[in-house]
Amino acid sequence: MSVFTHLVAELGRLLEPVLAQSATAAAIVLFTVLVRLALHPLSRAAFRGATPAAGCLPVLLQLPVFFVMYQAFSSVEVGGKANELLGHRLFAAPLGARWTDALGEGGPFGAQGLVFLGLFGAIAVVAAWSAVRGRRTAASVAAAAAEAKAAGPRKSVGRVAPQGKAGAKAGAGVGVMAEVSAEQQEVMRKLGGVLPLLSFGTLITAAVVPLAAGLYLLTTTAWSVAERVWLQYRKERAERSGEQVA
Repeated sequence: MSVFTHLVAELGRLLEPVLAQSATAAAIVLFTVLVRLALHPLSRAAFRGATPAAGCLPVLLQLPVFFVMYQAFSSVEVGGKANELLGHRLFAAPLGARWTDALGEGGPFGAQGLVFLGLFGAIAVVAAWSAVRGRRTAASVAAAAAEAKAAGPRKSVGRVAPQGKAGAKAGAGVGVMAEVSAEQQEVMRKLGGVLPLLSFGTLITAAVVPLAAGLYLLTTTAWSVAERVWLQYRKERAERSGEQVA
């Protein structure tokens, strides 16, 4: 944890001439982005799974990072020395403060409370965005599976065979989807409806962890949604290019 504390503190010092007292908060955002960049290959591989649960592995791998973040802004001492991170702020709110602390320092509309309300609002927007896209993705996957099953594997594969190598891969994928049972399609539909709503659980977590950990949650959740949008865009563009070539 002392290594993490030192890294965030150094990033904060680099940003301090520009961002003043909020430099450490910006350093946390930057650190989170670096973590997500390192996990991007795994996220890309998980996206190819084309299931509502895609991306769980990158989330699980972030748990140790989140735990270290939580401990770094909850511990009074780090490595036998006073924790220098606890003195840093995001505007009026200390990075080690919690929502309950803000309520005791002027209430929800006090100086600290407004910082937390801004954080909660941003998380809610990202969660809503994630929920809408998650439902759309689950619906499209279920519809494609049902259509492929109705058409039949042989008919579907035969239809895309003239498209060459890209068409053969697409045909194989359709053939696999056609084998999905009605029960599996129903499970996928239910998961697609429930999993996106879990994003709103981030609001509860952000209300009980230090502000710094809440910033981490906001950044990584926003990254996840934006990353999936980008990967979906690239996938659709590749499919359109394959159709044009055919």
